[in-house]
Amino acid sequence: MLWNASSLIGFTIEANDGQIGTVQDLLFDDIDWVVRWLVVDTGDTAAEHKVLLPVSALGIPNASLHKFPVNLTMQQVHNSPDVELDLPVSRQIEEALYHFYGWAPYWRNSDTLLSNSIVKPLVIPLQSLEPNPTARDGAGAVLPESDPNLRSIAVVTQYNIHATDGNIGHIDDFLVQDDNWTIRYVIVDTRNWWPGEKVLVSPRAMREINWEEKTFHLNVDRRMVKDSPVYDPSSTADGAYDEKFLKYFGVNWVEK
Repeated sequence: MLWNASSLIGFTIEANDGQIGTVQDLLFDDIDWVVRWLVVDTGDTAAEHKVLLPVSALGIPNASLHKFPVNLTMQQVHNSPDVELDLPVSRQIEEALYHFYGWAPYWRNSDTLLSNSIVKPLVIPLQSLEPNPTARDGAGAVLPESDPNLRSIAVVTQYNIHATDGNIGHIDDFLVQDDNWTIRYVIVDTRNWWPGEKVLVSPRAMREINWEEKTFHLNVDRRMVKDSPVYDPSSTADGAYDEKFLKYFGVNWVEK
């Protein structure tokens, strides 16, 4: 099922033994376009405490109840290391978090590097290591210095989108698959160029991302985007839009 990333903000985290916190953001890998972590506010009243939960620990979101089931206890979530989200999240921080939970990081489950494919990225179920005492008694893990690795969906929303021949609008939202947490499409608001229309583009079309200028650059021109299949939210639910999209752009623009 495809979800608007923005619609998942505010979902309650349903641990094995009760509810704890709400989803505040999603962090995605800007190379493979896969959501890797949820940012969760644990709801502490004394002080703000935001933690990262790996999406591999999540069940399928419940739209009617606005809940995310997770294969963790309330204590595990609550005692997870507090992360400074104003800084980039590095692979070292990810490894520290996986160590805290006592699980093997996703990148250790394959001998091959991840490709740019957005259709079947590597999102492997968590594999247990030896039980980690910190996951039981709540002793915090030490998080090392960071360097850029993951990106915040909340932050990049509103970034500008440029075709090869000019600006077409800004990012409005992301469509995410709940079976593998791939970002399947980027929703682009074109109101300043093409009033009243929203279009979908594939992450595979991203030729370059300029984080300093807050712009995404596509490998197609404006006409190609404008003439693409009309985005109808209901058509993405049953795969009908995928067929039109693939036929128009060609399978290589979406899949590898």
